[in-house]
Amino acid sequence: MAGPRHERRQTRHHPARHSEARAEHAAKNDVLSRPAVGHRSRPLDGESNALQVAHKVQTITVAPDESGMRVDRYFEARFPGLSFSHIQRIIRKGEVRVNGKRTQPKARLEAGQAVRIPPLKLEPPAPRDDAPVAQKDRAFLKSITLYEDADVLVLNKPMGLAVQGGSGTTRHIDGMLGAFRSPDGQRPRLVHRLDKDTAGCLLVAKSRFAAAALAKTFRSRSARKIYWALVVGVPKPAQGRISTYLAKQEVEEDSFMRIAKHGEKDAVHAVTYYAVVETAAHQLAWLSLKPVTGRTHQLRAHMAHIGHPIVGDPKYFNKENWQVPGGIQEKLHLLARRIAVPHPRGGVIDVSAPLPAHMQQSWNLLGFDAKRYDPIEDAPEE
Repeated sequence: MAGPRHERRQTRHHPARHSEARAEHAAKNDVLSRPAVGHRSRPLDGESNALQVAHKVQTITVAPDESGMRVDRYFEARFPGLSFSHIQRIIRKGEVRVNGKRTQPKARLEAGQAVRIPPLKLEPPAPRDDAPVAQKDRAFLKSITLYEDADVLVLNKPMGLAVQGGSGTTRHIDGMLGAFRSPDGQRPRLVHRLDKDTAGCLLVAKSRFAAAALAKTFRSRSARKIYWALVVGVPKPAQGRISTYLAKQEVEEDSFMRIAKHGEKDAVHAVTYYAVVETAAHQLAWLSLKPVTGRTHQLRAHMAHIGHPIVGDPKYFNKENWQVPGGIQEKLHLLARRIAVPHPRGGVIDVSAPLPAHMQQSWNLLGFDAKRYDPIEDAPEE
């Protein structure tokens, strides 16, 4: 696997300002772009009185800033008091029609399409300003904010905090975002995901316009993501490309991604570039990783596949007779270090997250300097 060579792309950036309240969280961040702020997507037809008209059949035209949204997400945005299970049910039963035809929850809408809205069962909106839980959630999200403008939010997700809910998971980022609901009912939405134990940059859209634009960016693979990891051993060559197929494997009540064959049912292609940044006594290596695709557990599965699992990975670390060196915590050493994406209104958002405490401790112990040049910069974009 030969190391990739590539001319470094030159991207025009513009400096962004951070408030003093967030300075300690963004001290090492390189926020190189600040698009125009203050502009807000217009309220949608019928949105302000959604509760009053919910008992009637409606037909609503998809607006330009909603183009590309999934049908289920469209209903979430339009009717904040509607439960997700109810959304799925009315779509599955054919009560929702797009241009007169049945549709699917994951179908993408296009501007100008006519959506039939059946009578809906809406729950009353939860109190916003005087709810202690909402106030606590807002304060917490503000404390981990790396960058914010009128359309987007970049959070420094802590290790151990889930991005979305699941079996037995009640506290998660997605649930907290409701505390940031705008006066016209728009709720911030996740643009991508991170594993529960992965720390670092998490991009959130604050408006429908931004959600639709950023969704297209991720589908076209225009978003640039860089991860840092501490792995066992030193990969050879020092820079390379990993290309495999991955498939989900269920084991009792757990699941993981296994290496699969091309053409195998549910197998998806996954591509990762890696570069060795620094090593420690040939026993450990600091890697910079650039995923071209965004598959579940992709980096963790790929590192284990080439024989260099990520330190502290409870799911993919299978090195026998290997003990964690003293001073290094048995926690997942994987950081979503940097994200760079075109801003929906022009310019580029380019934000970096600092090392979480357990990784900073390991970096200090091993003598790694987080400020040194990152060789993954020259990896291809594909």
